[in-house]
Amino acid sequence: MKAIWNGTIIAESDDIIHVEGNYYFPPQSVKTEFLTNSNTHTTCQWKGVASYYNVVVNGEVNKDAAWHYPSPSSLADKIKNHVAFWRGITIEK
Repeated sequence: MKAIWNGTIIAESDDIIHVEGNYYFPPQSVKTEFLTNSNTHTTCQWKGVASYYNVVVNGEVNKDAAWHYPSPSSLADKIKNHVAFWRGITIEK
């Protein structure tokens, strides 16, 4: 599967984890040159605290368009540091 924004592949892997309608990409499959840290954090009652990234392609910024769980709850340990996308980022098979 691929995560694409602005015509650019941001992540690509055959080892995706699907949770609650979101596709989580393994950290090594994500092209980190397109991510910048965000100060945004949200809390999921069962997964824990999510940290966000801005996605930047060709000078355009998609704010908080990716997130991950650096220290998830034990229930969500399988998605630790995996990255999910939204806000216009297309996930294709």
